Amino acid sequence: MRKIKLLGLSLIAFVLFTVKAHAQETPPPPAPSAVTTSYVGKWDILAKGLPNGDTHIFFTITNTDGKLGGSLLDPETKKDNPLTKVEQDDKGVTLYFTAQGYDVTVTLQKTTDDDHVKGSMMGMFDCTGERVKQ
Repeated sequence: MRKIKLLGLSLIAFVLFTVKAHAQETPPPPAPSAVTTSYVGKWDILAKGLPNGDTHIFFTITNTDGKLGGSLLDPETKKDNPLTKVEQDDKGVTLYFTAQGYDVTVTLQKTTDDDHVKGSMMGMFDCTGERVKQ
């Protein structure tokens, strides 16, 4: 009986020790990369090879309190529609919006300078663009 109690106590101590050894603090998440203002402004993006032909899309990217946002000009109604999300990483910027009931993404990267970009729409259609000078 005494051996069973000693064995049970040893087993409980082993389990507690093992749990304590694995209960390390998780490291803090990596700091998000700082939002740069290099994409902020008005852009004329040419999406090539769309079913309706090559199409110019005009985006306005804004920076509000360190968060990117913006809108796109609907070519038919001439109204600004808000972007649903804008993400920026080391490679470039991704714009999310809804068009004709579909969720659409446009991924852009800088090319030769801060005023020219290239990328793709939905990973299928090539895009090129330039900053609209005011």
